[in-house]
Amino acid sequence: MKRVVVGTAGHIDHGKTALVQALTGVDTDRLAEEKRRGITIELGFAHLTLPGGTVAGVVDVPGHERFVRAMAAGASGVDIVLLVVAADEGVMPQTREHLDICRLLGVSRGVVVVTKSDLLPGLGADWLPLLEEEIRAACAGTFLAAAAIVPVSARTGEGLPLLLESLSALAAEVPERPADGPLLLPVDRAFTLKGFGTVVTGTILSGTVSEADALALVPPSPAVGELRARTVQVHGKGAPRASAGQRTAVNLPGVEATAISRGQSLAHPGVVPATSILDVEVALLAGAPRPIRHRSRLLLHLGTAQVPCAVALVDGTAELPPGKSAFAQLRLAAPVAALPGQRFILRGFRTIEGRGKTVGGGRVLAILPRKRRRGRPENAAQLRILAGEDADARLAVVLEMAGPAGLGADALIGRTALSPRALQSALDRLGARGQALLFDRDRRGWVSGPVAAELRERILEALQAFHAAHPLAGGAGREELRGRLPPVTDPRLFQRLVAQLAEKGELIVLGDLVRLPGHLAASGGQGGALKERIAAILREGGLTPPRVADLPALAAASADDVAAVLKLLAADGAAVRVSPEIWFDGGAVEGLRARLVEHLRAHGGIDTPTFKELVGATRKHVIPLAEYFDRERVTLRVGEKRVLRGDGRGP
Repeated sequence: MKRVVVGTAGHIDHGKTALVQALTGVDTDRLAEEKRRGITIELGFAHLTLPGGTVAGVVDVPGHERFVRAMAAGASGVDIVLLVVAADEGVMPQTREHLDICRLLGVSRGVVVVTKSDLLPGLGADWLPLLEEEIRAACAGTFLAAAAIVPVSARTGEGLPLLLESLSALAAEVPERPADGPLLLPVDRAFTLKGFGTVVTGTILSGTVSEADALALVPPSPAVGELRARTVQVHGKGAPRASAGQRTAVNLPGVEATAISRGQSLAHPGVVPATSILDVEVALLAGAPRPIRHRSRLLLHLGTAQVPCAVALVDGTAELPPGKSAFAQLRLAAPVAALPGQRFILRGFRTIEGRGKTVGGGRVLAILPRKRRRGRPENAAQLRILAGEDADARLAVVLEMAGPAGLGADALIGRTALSPRALQSALDRLGARGQALLFDRDRRGWVSGPVAAELRERILEALQAFHAAHPLAGGAGREELRGRLPPVTDPRLFQRLVAQLAEKGELIVLGDLVRLPGHLAASGGQGGALKERIAAILREGGLTPPRVADLPALAAASADDVAAVLKLLAADGAAVRVSPEIWFDGGAVEGLRARLVEHLRAHGGIDTPTFKELVGATRKHVIPLAEYFDRERVTLRVGEKRVLRGDGRGP
């Protein structure tokens, strides 16, 4: 069964709530104050089955200028608008502002309803044609320019059948919204229902929510932990799931309704982040009284959220004139939930004569971008792509913006608003062209191809610099090399890039050391001489070598050069690091290992005094050697003795 959302719009006291009640039988004014004052203050909801069988969720919005936040929240996600104009008053300021809001939010279908039509006979025969002319003038250039104008009386029922037919015809034209994108359900109400607990309602803008789904509030509330949907309702009836475009209620057990507020959204965990900066395409209404200047402060209405923001014009211009559009960043006073492609409105703090405070609006291009510096050429290039229809190109820009941190697949879904299947297809195409690199299969982490290429160059440059500064070192340690990259670089990405460079032969990996293929280390010249001097000192020392701290003086070299040469000797097997303080000649240690294994096989074990005799040294050397053979899994300490572990060859 097809489902659409119908919303009212129009000036205060023009009969929106009475019209909804006449259509649905539901009085959407539910608050005592609304009954007392006779005006709508909060959003009201009902549902209506149209003649063609389509079920319409009906959102009744306040008409008073003070409650435009609620109106904008209700208009988000509306498929068809009923622009209500009272027969006796005609087009009024909130009529125009509500029309602007609907247009800026992307509503593209609607009917103009002339309410209180039972008053028309008393207003004269020429009144309705004049009113229709006024309505056409107000709607000129908008999606309602050619819309049907239907006189209706909620009191007598006149015009209701024709209005229902018009709604049914428009509903048939409404395309089904894709249900496989990331879930985003802006919350317009949160309340407690006896026997169920907390219930939140809203119109799903993207994706699907199902019973038992794990959910997250965006932005999060400190008092709210993990959420799970117990039940789901669509237009007042239970359903296993609800999809984009449907008025939905979600039962959330284990959380207080007071911890959830309008302006938050429900999403699947880890997909839609809270963001305080938005890349946008913004348009200023032609009727705006003045341009938007760089860093102008306005009020953002996005989904059900209302947040003060600064409009940063990123192209370097000083202002955006009325009737024009531009790329910009909105820098928000508080975080919101948003998706690329989502529509928003901007309101000022002064009333525009004849049309309220709405000055403009637009659509979101990217969430969580870095602050853009004005006048940079890359700004226009990236934003033009983000505003385009090429999903692959947009994804490539999102990865480029993420930099060396990369993004996992779930995060990419939220940053692109693509379905999982469409995202994976796009990633596969980008990967095949070298524009994206999968660096973490478990997390499905991806990085931009050009970013990966830049990091590979930086690794090679860092190695060149390291070899120049440490010519005697056999190579740079992995962690030292990773420290030369941006701090946000994912460690798994670093390992993937090193492996790629090694596969291409552009560097060589030896254990923890990484070097360039042409680096000869201490194989000749002064380095070779130092290497031989230190090797000779260790050979001469045998099983009683000098401490590392004494080697620089003995070899007439710096401590850094000695440390580098010891690593080279270790790579050749000519030296063994038994403890941080003592290195031994490799041949001497292997000879001792052979004698120790022979003794253990013959005697079954060895105690410390016997091992000391076998070594022929003092405890200063004996204890480190005994612990070294334990670490090498040659021996196993049992009580006061050591026994042979396995065949004595170690790991």
